[in-house]
Amino acid sequence: MMGSLVFAQQPDTSYKKRVLETSEVDVLFSYYNQDGKHAAVTGGEGTEELTDATSTIVLRMPMNENDVLTVDVGLSAYTSASSSNINPLDGGINVTPFDASSGESRKDLLAYINPSYAHSSEDRNSIWSANAYLSSEYDYFSIGFGGSYTKLFNEKNTEITLSGKVFLDKWNPVYPIELREEFFDNRITGNGTYSPIFSEFDKETRNSYSLSLSFSQILTEKLQGALFLDLVSQNGLLSTPFQRVYFADFEDFYIDDFQLADNIEQLPDSRLKVPFGGRLNYYLNDLIVLRSYYRFYWDDWGITSHTASLEVPFKMTDKFTLYPTYRYYTQTAADYFYPKEVALSSYSFYTSDYDLSDYSAHQYGMGVQYRDIFTSARVFNFGLKTIDLRFSQYDRSDGLNAFIITLGTTFVGN
Repeated sequence: MMGSLVFAQQPDTSYKKRVLETSEVDVLFSYYNQDGKHAAVTGGEGTEELTDATSTIVLRMPMNENDVLTVDVGLSAYTSASSSNINPLDGGINVTPFDASSGESRKDLLAYINPSYAHSSEDRNSIWSANAYLSSEYDYFSIGFGGSYTKLFNEKNTEITLSGKVFLDKWNPVYPIELREEFFDNRITGNGTYSPIFSEFDKETRNSYSLSLSFSQILTEKLQGALFLDLVSQNGLLSTPFQRVYFADFEDFYIDDFQLADNIEQLPDSRLKVPFGGRLNYYLNDLIVLRSYYRFYWDDWGITSHTASLEVPFKMTDKFTLYPTYRYYTQTAADYFYPKEVALSSYSFYTSDYDLSDYSAHQYGMGVQYRDIFTSARVFNFGLKTIDLRFSQYDRSDGLNAFIITLGTTFVGN
């Protein structure tokens, strides 16, 4: 946060500390891998195997004593076994939801850019910022913008931030292969004639609006707390066009071991989300800090959730710090979630996406940071300030398991 970069004024001198002394560059890389057995693409049953590699560069540049321009650009390449089964008919010997096909939907590339501009007042007690966002992938395009205002007072021991964001997104809908108008295959088996109730979505846009309020306070020399409240409203196409649903009152039809869709998920065209939570950091001593976090979440689809986490940075030497972390999450199911072949075709809304089911999850992690305040190592005109390496393991009660490895470096200019 910009609040961590401000400095007290010295009224008896002509020199004023800059908000950011010199340009900084963050170079980040992450690798994510998951597997599970409840793929939403195949109606809640099938492989969820997915890998994602993301590279990000964040450049922060001081424009003058008071202003900072930040440009965040990234590229994410993923391969998904479940997404590949949008079209599982790739000529394989046997078609099954538990194997990946070799179709084009198996992989995708997401590119984004997120520039922002922040202005601090002369007394460093106010910060205005504005930001924009643009991202694109094969079936989805997003454009967004936002802004925030931060006020520091009580000798900078208290900080309040109000921020807002708007995202205007558009789908390029991709539907399961068997629901497309041109589909024909003489291998279909089942009683009667395959006749899904599918029709294409009329609306292809999705808009999101968020308003956030945060309050942080230095309570004692060793204790700092923060509270936050978000209001998020979404409207438009909130269903995912390629996620199948199977009904309890429909006959089953197959090609080999792959069950053909009765329809795709149908969800309401509006959603209200309200997260509320807080952080509490306690500086135990010069070596150990306790960082705790809690969030309560509610939405009008019937989901409530609780998140609690603890991070305990341990300073081993002047340059190396360990970061053990633990996070617990639990949620109730959405009103519209049904396991495979439980929903009836007469229902208005239904999904078999297990992200909307009732589950709990544990995440364990360990990180290590190297920090050199003297930036002894240099690359061109930039000195190496920090290196962060982190690993997290994620285990969900519905059988989804994942891990992520992240590597981040920060360089500062001369």
